[in-house]
Amino acid sequence: MKQTRIMMGMPITVEVVDHSATQQAIDDCFLYFQWVDDTFSTYKEDSEISRINQKRMTLAEASQPMRAIFALAEATKLDTDGYFDIYRNGRYDPSGLVKGWAIFNAASMLAQRGYWNYYVEAGGDIQAAGHNAWGQPWRVGIRNPFNMHEIVKVVAIADGGIATSGTYIRGQHIYNPKTPGELQTDVLSLTVVGSNIYDADRLATAAFAMGSEGVFFIEKLDGFEAYQINSAGVATFTSGFMRYVLS
Repeated sequence: MKQTRIMMGMPITVEVVDHSATQQAIDDCFLYFQWVDDTFSTYKEDSEISRINQKRMTLAEASQPMRAIFALAEATKLDTDGYFDIYRNGRYDPSGLVKGWAIFNAASMLAQRGYWNYYVEAGGDIQAAGHNAWGQPWRVGIRNPFNMHEIVKVVAIADGGIATSGTYIRGQHIYNPKTPGELQTDVLSLTVVGSNIYDADRLATAAFAMGSEGVFFIEKLDGFEAYQINSAGVATFTSGFMRYVLS
């Protein structure tokens, strides 16, 4: 059972290949993503994050999930030597980790229902478990940042997450927080593979902001691999990345 819906400004796909999959399980995942959007969207005037930015609500008054996101953001800032920062120009924007966090939580909902074989994707970032409909690990393509219609690498994910930060859809939009106002232009695409999507997503965002040094930052982390394409079209990858590659 597989469905794709446009939510949070992007396509979101949920697929469960277990024979016991139900429409209700799929619907519940999409209802969860709708709640995430209503709570964390900086584009919605009455979302919780907008009320915090408008100083209509303090963080102490915020919901437990909001406080958890702020705590995760602060931990990520420390883990990445300040290259991940949700505060900019007087406003908070936690979108750099909310997507991965939401994907992971939606996938956890499927696991809690007893499913073993599924994936949840939002905007190209994926949490996968088990195998696909052909009994094989889930296949994920990494797009060429110079040509969205070309796949440069296909990787296999059985139980884990994969996230890409890049210029595919939104163009150059990630800033180096250490040089305010300066877009990161050295790297066009950086993909991170790890045991879960919320770590892969937040680390991919931070590593992308580091520019050409991002892939070396990931190299030093246990349990994560990365594939980076720079503005000259040169690919650099971590020492263990190729074990995921099918082609």
